Amino acid sequence: MNSKALRRAALLASCPLCMAHPALADHPNPEADTEAVLTDTIVVTATRTHTISRDGIAPPEQIALPADAAGIAARTPGGALVGNGALSGQLSYRGLAGQRVLGRVNGQRFASGGPNAMDPPLHYAPSILVERIDIARGVAPVSQGPSLAGAVNAQLVETQFTETSTLTPQLRFTSQYRSVDDSYAVGGFAGLANETMRFGVIASREEGSDYDFPGGTAVGTSFERNLYGVHAGFHAGPGEIFVEYRRSETDPTGNPPFALDIVYFNTDFIQGGFRGEIAPDVFLNLKAGHVAVRHLMDNQTTRQPAAPPMRARATFADADTSTVEGSLRFGTSNAYFEVGADAELTDKFVQITNPFNSGFFIDAQPNVQSERVGAFAQWRGALDAVQFELGARIDRTDQSAGIPQLGAAVPMGPRGLAAAFTAADRDHAETTVDTVLRAWLPRGDFTPRVTLARKERVPSLLERFGWLPTEASFGLADGNIYVGNLDLDPETAWIAEIGFDLESDVFSLRPTLFYRRVDDFIQGVPFDATIGIVDSPVEMIAAMNGDTTPLRFGNVDAELYGADLDFSLRPMARIEVSGTASYVRGKRRDIDDDLYRVAPANLRLSAAYLGDRFSAGAELVAAADQTRVSISNGESPSDGYAIVGLFGRYALTDALAIEAGVENLFDTQYQPHLAGRNRAGASDVPVGERLPGAGRGGWVRMTARF
Repeated sequence: MNSKALRRAALLASCPLCMAHPALADHPNPEADTEAVLTDTIVVTATRTHTISRDGIAPPEQIALPADAAGIAARTPGGALVGNGALSGQLSYRGLAGQRVLGRVNGQRFASGGPNAMDPPLHYAPSILVERIDIARGVAPVSQGPSLAGAVNAQLVETQFTETSTLTPQLRFTSQYRSVDDSYAVGGFAGLANETMRFGVIASREEGSDYDFPGGTAVGTSFERNLYGVHAGFHAGPGEIFVEYRRSETDPTGNPPFALDIVYFNTDFIQGGFRGEIAPDVFLNLKAGHVAVRHLMDNQTTRQPAAPPMRARATFADADTSTVEGSLRFGTSNAYFEVGADAELTDKFVQITNPFNSGFFIDAQPNVQSERVGAFAQWRGALDAVQFELGARIDRTDQSAGIPQLGAAVPMGPRGLAAAFTAADRDHAETTVDTVLRAWLPRGDFTPRVTLARKERVPSLLERFGWLPTEASFGLADGNIYVGNLDLDPETAWIAEIGFDLESDVFSLRPTLFYRRVDDFIQGVPFDATIGIVDSPVEMIAAMNGDTTPLRFGNVDAELYGADLDFSLRPMARIEVSGTASYVRGKRRDIDDDLYRVAPANLRLSAAYLGDRFSAGAELVAAADQTRVSISNGESPSDGYAIVGLFGRYALTDALAIEAGVENLFDTQYQPHLAGRNRAGASDVPVGERLPGAGRGGWVRMTARF
């Protein structure tokens, strides 16, 4: 092992050994209240329990914690990972991804800074700091805001109130080393709290090299990220006043599926508010926040080989998101009526430059703005034995774009497109309506459930205002060139789901059948009817950049249907078998074709021995061939695969544990269907091929909670 690896492995011995802290009193955030039938929860760094729980998915001790928390969220039933590099993955949920899946960190909404989603929401949730990941089952309730496909929220670790007046220290620390990419991660929090006050600091550091796969090294996949912040809460009567600030700094990080790599993301998060019971059975929630993203990406700093000066690019991107929300809930957590309102203001700017030519710059997204104001009402109640949640919301979204500025060295083609964009109507307003009905019938161990919903999504700023043909596609990372469309209509999804939860002391099963009919689905379609014939300015510019068949974002009609489940079985007191299975089919309804970038059927199965101090087991992850691909988008099929991992855990004390494992035990070579395609020429992965999965490697992790 080299000296760098030795230093990293030594971090595992750096965990301080202290007296165990008394059990902390849990004062849950009303926003974070979850119910088994409505929410899937993946516990990440909390204390592990062996109780079979309908609302909890076991902590992922079967795997090395990936730097990208999307890899953990993808373990939920219906989930799959869109792999775009170490820190840029997205959650695909029941065949839908990108901005159709609402992503939040600590309940805060915000816009991605990168025009190609190099920083999707979970980019800002280092796995080493994540307490849990909550995923709305099927559809998100209207109280969480507009969301077409679902919602995921990563909750970071933080100090909790206690039950005494004495200020008591709290500490949580996790460190991990992974051999396949020679990476390390350290993080945690430290704080003081009593029954009326809590204060804490949070920090993490992650760094990794290019990862190995059977047959070579995926050059350009190294990463580096820091996060630090503070948080505080004060009990004010029956409620809590809270505030938090975090700074996330992503340093040079490779993104081989993209034309450019990350040079930096410097992002500040701040939010605060009040939550609590202001009168008997009356709960008030008020919150305001701001997120500021500053981003630079280029093809010079980490890209191998670097682009020649004529094709050198450095893109600067800013994104600012301000949010405010408030709600009143009348009743208890199981029977209530809630009303609320929220607003979200987004301002983005993207400029493409050539670092070797000061006269070359293009405002690809010139001060594009979105202002959304919404209101909702939600009723949770019962009709005899049937329990239900019924909600509706309305949103008004105004979008606009400024006038693009271009440098003197920019050729006439982009100038003509910029002039046409300037002359067009760059102000659009949409009103959308969402309704959700979820009902379930508790019958002891058996709970049947049904969901009916209508959801809408306004076109993104990129989809509407992307006037310049580029590869920006919010993370599709497929090498295609896309251009926006000012005439896009909102997507409208009609959703039906049916399933049941079956729970007993030794067995649990939660299957769901679902159907989604989406009108005006937005995806890339041929720019015009003369495919491959370069007879327009957009096609000429695209052809100069190597793509003679550019795509524009257009409205089509689609449907998605399938089934997913999770289960656990305890045939013996110390033995547990658990897993998930997912299948989704996506089809176009306007033409005979399949939807683009839909994950194949997949299975995750683990078996473990669970002792008082020691546990160990194995996990199988498998995916089928994907042959139902989009012909109109030039999508290629993928082969199935099966990989095996081993894992073990030993609790040295109630507060200190060490975990270790082997991933990809048989060093299987595989390429996940949703992996991005390699653009780095110096890699052992051929240009244009899907990025392969990591090869065989070991990992070790130490966790402490005091």
